[in-house]
Amino acid sequence: MSEVRSDGSGVAAAVSAARSAGIERVHFLAWRDLDDEEAGGSELHAHRIASLWAENGLRVTMRTSRVSGLPARAKRDGYEVVRKGGRYLVFPRSAMRGIAGGIRRRDALVEIWNGMPFLSPLWARCPRVVFLHHVHAEMWRMVLPKMLASAGTRIESRLAPPLYRSTRILTLSESSREEIVGLLGMKLSQVSVVPPGVEPRFSPGGKRAPYPLVVAVGRLVPVKRFGVLIQAAATLRDRYPGLRLAIAGEGYERPVLEEQVRCLDAGSWVELTGHLPDSEVVDLYRSAWVVASASQREGWGMTITEAAACGTPAVATDIAGHRDSIVHGKTGLLVDEPSAIAGALDIILGDPALRERLGRDAQAQAAKLTWEATAAGALFALAAEAAKANGEPVGSGFGHRLPVAGA
Repeated sequence: MSEVRSDGSGVAAAVSAARSAGIERVHFLAWRDLDDEEAGGSELHAHRIASLWAENGLRVTMRTSRVSGLPARAKRDGYEVVRKGGRYLVFPRSAMRGIAGGIRRRDALVEIWNGMPFLSPLWARCPRVVFLHHVHAEMWRMVLPKMLASAGTRIESRLAPPLYRSTRILTLSESSREEIVGLLGMKLSQVSVVPPGVEPRFSPGGKRAPYPLVVAVGRLVPVKRFGVLIQAAATLRDRYPGLRLAIAGEGYERPVLEEQVRCLDAGSWVELTGHLPDSEVVDLYRSAWVVASASQREGWGMTITEAAACGTPAVATDIAGHRDSIVHGKTGLLVDEPSAIAGALDIILGDPALRERLGRDAQAQAAKLTWEATAAGALFALAAEAAKANGEPVGSGFGHRLPVAGA
């Protein structure tokens, strides 16, 4: 099987397994901190795992890049945050510090490979796992100048993969696993799936908007393709005159989207809400008729699952990650091309019975996902790597056998 699973009570058992393998202190290496203005799903994912490990007794340190206006060291939900290095210098700085022996007092390492790797196989002499949510591929060209994009592509696709061939890779979905194997040449047996969780606050409640409301949530960056959603909504306005689109999030592409809204004269029905408090995001999901994503790359589709937990179905592009967060025809609709999003939205907006059924099944599907299970699954994987380094059989004495991908 390819999935690492645990029930919600498994974090304590995973910590026991980790301690049996000699793990008390764990360091995370991540590009961005949760308090970074560009933080997204990857940062939330790391935070939830780190906080649950710390809550259950491990000493956890999160090392990441500096955040303007915040101290270099802080405590967050039981774990330590160390912010050093600039936005891009954090990668070579961390690698050089590791090679020089500067990152000490750890028993295990969790590297979050978010586009640019920290090259931990070259310097980390301890048990480790790597979270790789998705391949960045064409994303490099979307966000960086040509030369930097070319360098990023070469590092991700050519330089890094051979270095990580003996590393346990954890990813969020089966479709992302297949993409990692196919695009980066990783071995099927080294990549395991640990699905993300859903915060308990995402739940049904309130009332649906009295008008057709389409909602999208995420960082305003090119890969999310929010412009596609604006155009799709514009094509449906004749059919649904009261239709509104709310896009919640912040990012550097805001001026581009604002100009698109102005050119379409859509200011009365398209709202770029900016960053919203958690409670308002929940309210937005609950009032939406459908949540939408035109994203080009995702490891999972966490906003889709959050909305699903509120009983709201989804329309999204048929990409790795989305294929696992949506069961096509049961919890929402997947489309092959961004141009087909308007048609899929029309199907759901125009059929109340279908909306109700999809929303009900989406909620049931999301209820299976908890952060406790995610934290436990990831820690069992790390404990298994530590046991292997100690010469012990994987699963020996753990009370839990780590499923090996591809077995």
